[in-house]
Amino acid sequence: MYYILHGEDEFSRSEQIKKFRAQMGDPQFADLNTSQLDGRKVTLSELQHACDTVPFLSDKRLVIVEGMLARFEPRRKKSEDESGEEVEEEVNPGLAKELAAYLPRLPETTRLIFVETKTLAKNNPLLKHAVEDKNAHVKEFSAPSEKTLPKWIQERVKKNGGAIEADAVNELVVHVGNDLRLLDNEIEKLLTFRANQTIRAADVRTLVASVTESNIFDLVDALGQRATSRALKLLHDQLDHSAAPIYLLSMITRQFRLLLQLRDLAARGKTADQAAAQLKMHPFVAKKTWAQALHFTLPQLEAIYQKLLDADIAIKTGRNEPVLALDLLVVELTR
Repeated sequence: MYYILHGEDEFSRSEQIKKFRAQMGDPQFADLNTSQLDGRKVTLSELQHACDTVPFLSDKRLVIVEGMLARFEPRRKKSEDESGEEVEEEVNPGLAKELAAYLPRLPETTRLIFVETKTLAKNNPLLKHAVEDKNAHVKEFSAPSEKTLPKWIQERVKKNGGAIEADAVNELVVHVGNDLRLLDNEIEKLLTFRANQTIRAADVRTLVASVTESNIFDLVDALGQRATSRALKLLHDQLDHSAAPIYLLSMITRQFRLLLQLRDLAARGKTADQAAAQLKMHPFVAKKTWAQALHFTLPQLEAIYQKLLDADIAIKTGRNEPVLALDLLVVELTR
């Protein structure tokens, strides 16, 4: 039996793998009967060897392969005939066929798990093979959208034996966003703090002290008002709370990307509700971001977005030290 776990929701995918590991029984022997392979470079013979090995003092083996099926994702290229149109090209067709031929011979004692960090294309040859194979189980892990995120939070709190007010859910959406691992940590912290009582909005504001979307919102506000001192203070407040500079930059860039998208939709005559629906934003977040977007013009946002990309390149190429790059960025945007 084999499984394909694919999709961008790393947190839920990891939880599923933990369940598989837990089902292996005694950890002392589970580790001996678990193999983890780098699918980006593993050969078919190495995979077969791991799968065909007889379990040691156990009735099953667990083989986890990360990134192998992405090697078979079809890619588009221009055809070589006169039309010049793009056609799909199969990648690693030989290996894909050999792997598909081996899977029916997988020992009953082996549970093989293919893990992919991205959603596989529907025409991926191994995914298509698995859909038609009764011995295969395919599960896609899609991260909740900002619209469905409140429901995810409510269900997570309930699953852990707690209760949460609607306003507190909204506060978590704004403060943490859709980072499910961070959300889970904050929910656990809030449940411990409230000790069998309902989580309130005030509790979220008191306890959630990570890099928050609301703080990023305040920082973007300060940038828009050309308030250099306030913007620098808000930036360093986050750095003092151990926020990674590159993550801070990504959060700021994300906010300005939303502002640019909303401002463009406003210029096209869309209402706030229509824009929120098109971008699949949570209404609570969309309302605040829409109001903020109207404080900028499209040319301003385009220029700012370019400066953010320049800062990202400067940090990643080592041209500027990360904190210095952020300071220079704030000064330039508020000048």
